[in-house]
Amino acid sequence: MRVGAFVLAAQFPGQGQGEPLHRAVRTAEVSEEAGLDSVWLAEHHFVPYGVCPSAVTLAALLLGRTKRLRVGTAVSVLPNTHPVALGEQAALLHLTSGGRFSLGVGRGGPWVDLEVFGGGLDSYETGFPEDLDLLRRWLAEPRVAAAGERHGFREVAVVPRPSEALDGDGSGPEVIVACTSPGSVRLAAERGLPMLLGMHCGDEEKAGMVALWRRTALAAGHPQDLVRDPGHVSAGLCQLADRTADAREMLLKAMPGWFRLGLDAHVTVDHRERAMRDPVAYTELLCRLHPVGTPRLAADRLAATSERTGITRFALLTEGSGDLAATEENVRRLGAEVLPRLG
Repeated sequence: MRVGAFVLAAQFPGQGQGEPLHRAVRTAEVSEEAGLDSVWLAEHHFVPYGVCPSAVTLAALLLGRTKRLRVGTAVSVLPNTHPVALGEQAALLHLTSGGRFSLGVGRGGPWVDLEVFGGGLDSYETGFPEDLDLLRRWLAEPRVAAAGERHGFREVAVVPRPSEALDGDGSGPEVIVACTSPGSVRLAAERGLPMLLGMHCGDEEKAGMVALWRRTALAAGHPQDLVRDPGHVSAGLCQLADRTADAREMLLKAMPGWFRLGLDAHVTVDHRERAMRDPVAYTELLCRLHPVGTPRLAADRLAATSERTGITRFALLTEGSGDLAATEENVRRLGAEVLPRLG
């Protein structure tokens, strides 16, 4: 299994905006020291739920601060940027890091971001497939032109070419798609792209999405080797303690306030009503679904998820306490006391 940290740069009540960003950087540094495989960086705009507005920018910093760790975006929101601009950034990070960068992309939500950045509601509702295909072409071809509904431009050279260097392996950065619905699962599967599955999903739901991905990918003609091991990533929550009750208590003290502050700040672009989860109930749900408790319980929980879903890559939120020292300790215990149990 490959276990990494999922970094939201969450601003908890009473904190300034620099504190979660410092905690995000330290999470990556400690993750490398602790032997974790990766860190995955979220991006959000205009809300304290997460104060990192550019996952690729933070990824660049963390790739420079680390030597071994894989750094991925979870995710870069395509409707808020031009696919070519994101492709150029991804190519740069891929080449300068020696291939340690993964580009996770998603369509985000119907938030006011679409108004501020000019993408509009159509970019969220219908534009994602065209954006994704243009991005993938940019990462694979030497020259690219576009004549789509959203993007049109003359042929230009791809500079730098992400598939040209790195010992001649001929591949660009890994691209992963955040999937939250059958439609997005099919979209990823038709293109042979691995999925990033969210924290809100349990094992049964994730297993169903993996099965749908597999059927769709086979029907699209993708090879058995790819379908057998596509590299899906499961996002989750992790909090370790000597007693499971203590781990849950820590999260139930901290996370509902963060959820209440962060989720309530989301504003829809078209004033549609959005039902937000009850913060306490959502925290309790996440504690039940994910490795929250003793190291042995955490290892057993990860192993059970992997066995049920076939997923062997994990991105685990370790900052649920909202405290820097507690987050660092959590990451270190994940490396020292959970990873060895996973084999």
